[in-house]
Amino acid sequence: MQEVTILIIELIKIALPAIIVAGAMYYLVKKHYERDYKLRLLDLRKKNADTVLPIRLQAYERVVLLLERITPSNMLLRVGAAGQTAAEYHRLLLAEIRSEFNHNMSQQVYMTEQAWQQVKHAREEVVNLINKTYRELPENAKGTDLAKKILETILASESDPTARAISFVKQEIGQVF
Repeated sequence: MQEVTILIIELIKIALPAIIVAGAMYYLVKKHYERDYKLRLLDLRKKNADTVLPIRLQAYERVVLLLERITPSNMLLRVGAAGQTAAEYHRLLLAEIRSEFNHNMSQQVYMTEQAWQQVKHAREEVVNLINKTYRELPENAKGTDLAKKILETILASESDPTARAISFVKQEIGQVF
């Protein structure tokens, strides 16, 4: 019995250091692989940022341009009302907004949800302003009458329907970049 005890003690003397060395090696190898994984992930993120950052910045620029283009005062200057009835001009303005928005819809992929919601809300406000103003005109009104009434409505309310969205997008650009 004493020989068995001595044999077990000798085995423990041999096995315990081996187990400690194996545990330490496992810990070191695990830490090495974790560090290597983090470095690779960091490198991948850096490469991704180098690629995506310019695209995101361009998306924000395009969205600000969209908002500027659908700002009523800018759009009325760009889309002339001469020789059109109010109904024709109304349809033309709404088609212009729809076209601009559809052309830039893919930019939402690079923006936060809050920023894109601001853009959509601004577009809806412009459309509502144009529709409301159009409904207030007499049936035989000219396109120039509609343009004049839209500008008067904006001046009376002292608020630009796209200003809040432009400001929000600019603030977000400042935070992201």
